[in-house]
Amino acid sequence: AGSDVIAPSDMMDGRVMAIRDALDSEGFTDASILAYTAKYASAYYGPFRDALDSHPGFGDKKTYQQDPGNGREAIIECGLDEAEGADMLMVKPGLPYLDVIHRLRQNTDLPIAAYHVSGEYAMLKAAAERGWLNEKDVALETLLCFRRAGCDVILTYYAKQAAKWLSEDGAW
Repeated sequence: AGSDVIAPSDMMDGRVMAIRDALDSEGFTDASILAYTAKYASAYYGPFRDALDSHPGFGDKKTYQQDPGNGREAIIECGLDEAEGADMLMVKPGLPYLDVIHRLRQNTDLPIAAYHVSGEYAMLKAAAERGWLNEKDVALETLLCFRRAGCDVILTYYAKQAAKWLSEDGAW
């Protein structure tokens, strides 16, 4: 058993460095760390939280997740995560923060990841089910937008379907 990539989601300052030091000291120098560099306090997590009944028991997560109105904080966190030894940086959710992805891309040579979260996915699925959008076209365009903004990695609920569509189209 093992892991190629570790992605600590709690965003605590110093967490990446502590994990990097622990991995390196045990000889796991090839294990990568995907830092949750910009994890926003977002309503887009709703469907996931509903499915798992994982809403906060009290208060909210805004005390430690980033303010959706503050796009500059991601640049500060980018520098901290890089200095602590992160191998990749992630923005979550992705689609409403394409500007943040672009800013990170302009400020680092590390790979940038976006997490296309449940609310983003659910919006596309619901619109397609109602016949308002062509699901394939909109989903692939959405993934293309992540790449255009600067993503090297996209985590999405559409992964299998997008791979199938691209394969069928001979694009992959």
